[in-house]
Amino acid sequence: MSIEPILRRIPLFDSVEENALPELARSLESIRIDADQILFYENEPGDCFYIIVEGILEIIKAFGSTEERLLKDLGPGNFIGEMSMFDLEGRRSATVRAKIPTTLLKMNHASFRALLHRQPDLALEVTRQLSLRLRNTDNEIIHGLQEKNRQLAAAYAKLADAYTELQAAQVQIIEKERLERELQVAREIQESILPQTLPIIPGIDLGVMFRPARAVGGDLYDLIDLKDNCLGVVIGDVSDKGVPAAIFMALARSLLRAEASRMAPPAAVLREVNRHLLDMNTAGLFITVIYGVLNCRRRRFTFVRAGHEIPFFFRKDGTEIFPGNGHGQPLGLFDDVVLEELCVTLPPGSRIVLYTDGATDAVNPDNERFGRERLRESMQSHGLSSAQAFCEALFETITQFQDNAPQADDMAMVAIDVH
Repeated sequence: MSIEPILRRIPLFDSVEENALPELARSLESIRIDADQILFYENEPGDCFYIIVEGILEIIKAFGSTEERLLKDLGPGNFIGEMSMFDLEGRRSATVRAKIPTTLLKMNHASFRALLHRQPDLALEVTRQLSLRLRNTDNEIIHGLQEKNRQLAAAYAKLADAYTELQAAQVQIIEKERLERELQVAREIQESILPQTLPIIPGIDLGVMFRPARAVGGDLYDLIDLKDNCLGVVIGDVSDKGVPAAIFMALARSLLRAEASRMAPPAAVLREVNRHLLDMNTAGLFITVIYGVLNCRRRRFTFVRAGHEIPFFFRKDGTEIFPGNGHGQPLGLFDDVVLEELCVTLPPGSRIVLYTDGATDAVNPDNERFGRERLRESMQSHGLSSAQAFCEALFETITQFQDNAPQADDMAMVAIDVH
């Protein structure tokens, strides 16, 4: 291969005199390397530089490390390895690898210095090329740093956003914990409002169960020990659930207790409660109630059903007693509320069961209601147990029926055995 025509195409040698080209050509060695072949490694000693005739060389920093990066590609007419010719230690500043099969002209250290001595203008051209490369490298480094700065700024902004979101989440967690604590306190208060102990009356066995759908609920029950061997019996269901219903329930229970203590007939008691609720009720809530008075000596139960589920009455053998349905409207809605008293005399061994509609409205995963008929059958199957065991068994039956389906409504139950 004739080298002189090649030298004339390389800008680096434009300043070399025409008669000097043959001598220059004799000082150069033509070599060829394959694709992916390493020409030399960073930091290894070097005593020659190369001119690219054809092909492409890759300039790589930190080759083989986690910080490896490709600086640039160089093509025909470029030279490489010249830095080792000026470095006192002659160390390579980067690793060079052939990207495709590449042909090079190789010049050793001694020939290069002799050429510079004979062709001073060549030194200027080399210096100019080096300056240009250094400037380009500086620009690339600055551009790289600017890009890293941009990436860091973006990452910092994301981190700041994440921190802000984390702070907001922390505030929400704290607020949630505070609300949960307040609800727990509200539940404890509600449980304290409901009877803590049941009256002890000869010949009467009592049982109760209560399970709110949320932390607090709107169902209520009460058993009031009245004079003349009488027992006031209350069960009710506020139209809402949660905290508003619990507050309305507490208000209704207080009014019921106050009016029941006057020993007025059940219908009169509920009419007075209705009047007070209309004066105080600004939230549009209402309550369905059964209030009755059990004369324990005579086993006579007089009650009023104000829009509430009709109770069950069972004889000792499990057959049902039907005192009638009666008429009654919920409390808290109408000024002239319609109420009708019913009365039933119970034979010895009878059982009264009052409940809220959370029991009958319980659903299973197939959205099937528990229903009043299934509730009646469950009651009759637990007929021989005590009043409290009877209530607990019924709640367990309903829980098994729900089969992990969520509880949709509050549930309350009162059982009274009359011996």
